[in-house]
Amino acid sequence: MTALSIAFVPGVSPAKWVRVWRERRPDVDLVLMPVGADGVLDAIEGDADMVFARMPVPERADGEQPHAIPLWTETAVVAAPKDSPLADLDEVTDADLAAVTVLDAGPVPPDVAAALDLVEANVGVVVLPQSLFRAESRKSLVSRPLAGSPGTRVALVWRDEDASELTEEFIGVVRGRTANSSRQQPDQPGGTDPDEQDDPRQKTGGKAAGGKATSSKAAGGKATAANAKTVAKRSATKGTGAKSGGGKNSTGRGRTPRGMSGKPKRGSKGNR
Repeated sequence: MTALSIAFVPGVSPAKWVRVWRERRPDVDLVLMPVGADGVLDAIEGDADMVFARMPVPERADGEQPHAIPLWTETAVVAAPKDSPLADLDEVTDADLAAVTVLDAGPVPPDVAAALDLVEANVGVVVLPQSLFRAESRKSLVSRPLAGSPGTRVALVWRDEDASELTEEFIGVVRGRTANSSRQQPDQPGGTDPDEQDDPRQKTGGKAAGGKATSSKAAGGKATAANAKTVAKRSATKGTGAKSGGGKNSTGRGRTPRGMSGKPKRGSKGNR
């Protein structure tokens, strides 16, 4: 089977486009390859056809710059302990940072896990992309947006020699083209950080958005007097089907959501 290999750096999830691609091109095996932040060039020089990476992407050994399509801007946040004065703020300013010890001013710490270890030890604070903070899942820490920060840009990167009809089609998926649209149709890139859509601090009207749980009384209603008498009679009668009527509701098993591919088989470069 023909394959297309897509690599991605930590904190960047291609899941949104992977779902679209697999619905649109089930005949092409999409191989996903997680790589480190410093492994972007090695990935595209190796088995990966394209890479989701943070800008800027370093030049190749031959001096050529890989092609890159900017997709969205990640929000820069300040990671701090929960008992830090910064935790009480809605956003952190440069003046706020001047009053604390900044271990790494970002945009991306070279070793995110080690940097957050120091923050947990109350040594100082760290500036990093929101997606990387969430990926680490440190329950003892909080993150607050850094006011005035340009953030980090995420882009889809590939080499000119790896361009093909499949890479062009994947670019179309990422840019929001429909299955029947042409390349001349205006693109609809992501633009904003997908993580912000899940950030409860960015949302308003939580109850309106989520809604209250529907009351069982409202859904099922109260039993009428006639129904009560009927139930009483059935309960008093032996050998009735009361058990089958009054048993627990069975819960059907839903389909398990399709996740990402597991172990990569082989990149499309190996097929060409």
